[in-house]
Amino acid sequence: MDHGTVGSAQSGRLLVEVREEGASAVVTPAGELDHHTADLLREPLDDLLGKGFSRLVVDCSRLDFCDSTGLNVLLGARLKAEAAGGGVHLAGMQPVVARVFEITGAEAVFTVHDSVADALAGEGGGTD
Repeated sequence: MDHGTVGSAQSGRLLVEVREEGASAVVTPAGELDHHTADLLREPLDDLLGKGFSRLVVDCSRLDFCDSTGLNVLLGARLKAEAAGGGVHLAGMQPVVARVFEITGAEAVFTVHDSVADALAGEGGGTD
């Protein structure tokens, strides 16, 4: 397992860290995901998908806020990952972020895990 950081991007309000974990990539956005910061998450997700990672785990435990633009970034990545035979797994969602997914119904289209460890434990098993 490669625990090294593959890359990161930062603005004043969002830091995105990326690392490889076996066949998965773990993406950790920290801060506020909104119209002004969405590209900081979109670009690494697109890069990972372009490199052949079709199974992405998004660690939401440090995400303080997510608006509809951020939600659309995750939905877009999900469609691309599923087209490649994988999926986007969300882990460790804070209540304020989980509420956005609940209100919009987006929680029904993602696999949601309590933690990154749980998401990675499901690697290769179940539905992606």
